[in-house]
Amino acid sequence: MIKTSIGVQALQRRIATRAKAEPGHRFWGLYCHVWKHDVLLESYRQAKANRGSHGIDGKSFDDVENEGVLNLIESLSRELREGTYRHMPLREVRIPKDNGKERIIKIACIRDRVVQGALKTLLEPIFEMDFQEGSYGYRPRRSAYQARERVRKGIGKGLFDVIDLDLKSYFDTVRHDLLLRKIAERVNDPGIMKLCKKILKSGGRIGLPQGSIVGPVFANLFLNDVDKMLEKAQHATSNGKYESIRYTRFADDLTILVSVSPRDRSTGLLDKVMYRLRQEFEKLRLTINEEKTKIVRLGDGEALNFLGFTFRLVAKNGGYRRVIVRPMRKKRTEFLRSIAELLKRNRFRPVEEVVEYLLNPRIRGWVDYFRQGNSGRDLSFVRWQIEKKIRKFASRQTPAKRSGRRWTTWTHDEIYGKWKLYSDYHVKHGDCVGPSVS
Repeated sequence: MIKTSIGVQALQRRIATRAKAEPGHRFWGLYCHVWKHDVLLESYRQAKANRGSHGIDGKSFDDVENEGVLNLIESLSRELREGTYRHMPLREVRIPKDNGKERIIKIACIRDRVVQGALKTLLEPIFEMDFQEGSYGYRPRRSAYQARERVRKGIGKGLFDVIDLDLKSYFDTVRHDLLLRKIAERVNDPGIMKLCKKILKSGGRIGLPQGSIVGPVFANLFLNDVDKMLEKAQHATSNGKYESIRYTRFADDLTILVSVSPRDRSTGLLDKVMYRLRQEFEKLRLTINEEKTKIVRLGDGEALNFLGFTFRLVAKNGGYRRVIVRPMRKKRTEFLRSIAELLKRNRFRPVEEVVEYLLNPRIRGWVDYFRQGNSGRDLSFVRWQIEKKIRKFASRQTPAKRSGRRWTTWTHDEIYGKWKLYSDYHVKHGDCVGPSVS
């Protein structure tokens, strides 16, 4: 966890306090804080902690350190103060997707990441006060686990009909003019607005660059009116502890749980929610992906996939149904395939080195994300598969026909004692019991 310096933290606290106390206040006089040395230094520290790759100029963090961090900070401060700062073009990295397409990540130079971080330092406390309860993606002190729990608890309250909504190329289709207008509703500072425009235009005429430092704040702000509409609908249809609608959004992944009686499925609440969603997305010039957007009937045995997990209802004695939350089989398969590829690429390196520096960090990250819910069988399967792969990896280095060992002969003590393969696969269970269903 990265802790912000005391001075910057105090500045953010003052901004957040004012933003919360006066929801209609438009902030001015912010730009002078962007070029302050302590703000830029804090932004550099956080950018370095994220261990990002180099930008189009080819400079890494080691290069910046060799040239002098203070020299970079002083140069950026002067350019921002004098109005001569220019954001450099972004370096594109193409990542293959399962469907044969590519995801394009646009990486800014380190100097531009520092400026973006400074801008985020000032804007995030303002808009955090405006963001809604059901929004979780890229927000401080919020996580995918909390979003998953919100969905699980909603299903547990009997909201068994789900609008699983997908937006077509959300990050690539955000209109800059609409976004800048939303920023201006809370910011009355020409310097900040000009800097926001420079950062947006560095990635093209339209869209938000995936990989941007300040991009997540912009992404949540652009969809905040949709969240407000759903939040209002959620409160309007609730009756005490009973809910009829519960929405959860993580970046562009939006799930709306609805309680619908079988007689109202065709003309009831689901259609009204979808109608309002289409209205809001039309205002934002966003397109719903009709092929991937669907209605999931959990009560009829269908499954919901959200944030890498699969949600199902299973029968339980006593008239209750239980919410089962497990990792998507697709995610499990992808992970094991990536482990196999990693071992293949490093087949000539010592086992202990591969385990410590390459294998364990990847296993730990995947298991920590998926260890909640009802993941016991999945984690056991992953452990068994990884153990088998590392046995075979070790045997290939010294095959049995060359006085080596067969893969089945490696002992548990050698794998987890000598090689120190990651072994913590315990599950964190939650209360998954839901109401009875007629």
